[in-house]
Amino acid sequence: MSNKANAVMMQGCASSVGKSLLTAALCRIIKQDGYTVAPFKSQNMALNSYITRSGHEMGRAQVVQAEAACIEPDVCMNPILLKPTSDKKSQIIVNGKVYANQDFRDYHKIKPELKALVQKAYNTLAKEYEYIVLEGAGSPAEINLADGDIVNMGMADMADAPVILIGDIDKGGVFAFLAGTLQLLNEKHRKRVKGVIINKFRGDVEILKPGLDQLEKIIGIPVLGVVPYIEVDVEDEDSVTERFKRVVGRGDVSVAVIRLPHISNYTDYNVFSLEQSITMRYVEHVSEIGDPDMIILPGTKNTIEDLLYLKSVGLDEYIIRHARQGKAVIGICGGYQMLANSLHDPYHTESRIKHISGLGLLDMDVTFEKEKVTTRVMGEVLSNGTGLLDGLVSTQIEGYEIHMGKSTFGKDAVPGTGIVHSNGQDVQTLDGVSNTNGNVFGTYIHGIFDNSGFLRGIVNNIRKDKGMGEDNSKTITFEQYKQGEYDRLADVVRNSLKIDMIYKIMRGET
Repeated sequence: MSNKANAVMMQGCASSVGKSLLTAALCRIIKQDGYTVAPFKSQNMALNSYITRSGHEMGRAQVVQAEAACIEPDVCMNPILLKPTSDKKSQIIVNGKVYANQDFRDYHKIKPELKALVQKAYNTLAKEYEYIVLEGAGSPAEINLADGDIVNMGMADMADAPVILIGDIDKGGVFAFLAGTLQLLNEKHRKRVKGVIINKFRGDVEILKPGLDQLEKIIGIPVLGVVPYIEVDVEDEDSVTERFKRVVGRGDVSVAVIRLPHISNYTDYNVFSLEQSITMRYVEHVSEIGDPDMIILPGTKNTIEDLLYLKSVGLDEYIIRHARQGKAVIGICGGYQMLANSLHDPYHTESRIKHISGLGLLDMDVTFEKEKVTTRVMGEVLSNGTGLLDGLVSTQIEGYEIHMGKSTFGKDAVPGTGIVHSNGQDVQTLDGVSNTNGNVFGTYIHGIFDNSGFLRGIVNNIRKDKGMGEDNSKTITFEQYKQGEYDRLADVVRNSLKIDMIYKIMRGET
């Protein structure tokens, strides 16, 4: 039995019903009400990850929830992270470090030993915070996965937590989803469910009320509220996102982010929504790309396989032509590695292929090693140079690194960014480089665009190349923007749910 804490677990009738967002909202509401609160998800599957101040890797969703709770993200909030590397295999991150690369069957075999680790992580949080808001994964009604479950009802048992079940009305059939999910649970786990929430409702809630009354009679537990479809700019959990379909902004500087098959940490570009000069979109094919001012190759969980994808659809040739015309290309982490002359994977860390030619836009070579680099970093722009980094020398930057490749540089690699602090230690390390013209730049640092001076400098350098004046408009910081969005989210959810009843559920009073 775990340490008893005031807790509730948000479970869903399916994936992408809004569990992560509602968990973040509850964390913010509880914090606003003067209590300490932490999120928890025992097992997350996502390519969006984050590096804590202690150098541990965890799922981005729990980072968002921790930010909503106004606390520092801790790997205890997400002790297991699965990062898919193919349709059948995932890299398994345990307590923030790489544990193994396994398929589902092998992973299922080690779940019993992971259960104690999950319990310990939860207990650690339960000692430190007054409230814990847990999040499930997928659906608890996936009866083929019930044996050995450590993320839905199995986790609720470990935490002795009541459950709130969430249904997504936007998909249609929400009453059947809720009633059917409860019907598939065994009696013990049905008793854990203390209420249901209908999420993503569009329209007049009065029209829904007769159905809510009937639903309560059928399932025997209360409907805790109906949450409207919320247009709020809070980071998504994974690639099940609407962001890839949106055009962000209406500015004069057009940015195309290549949507790679294994794209990761695309949250690096959320900050672009604050830059009035930028119009940004994600593209998958040459026919979609048009003639952007800047192309970004983002991070990826499988650099070599995604490089092969670029070559298979002709995006490699387009990016090379774009760069040779003097236009801007930026690579982040895996995208940075693709810009190299060559990539080598002697241990098959990422791929079945040992050697492959890169795009040849930066004078460097990349070798994938056995150990993953996971570190929070601070650094600076090293030289004015020309092009994208012109005038940015000594600009301070910070972010985090997650990669298994190591770069070696040739004589035409122009130093761009350097690391001066890594996980709190003083270092002097070359990070990013440019080509001799300065229009191609790459870095291992995720979150580098969150540094407003750095992003604004690059945007203004592109504007200068286009014969336009600088954009000196003032804007709030990305952190201020995010905190405002968490408050807006909490306001909508607070006004939509029976919060007093949810507190009673968390305190075991129902």
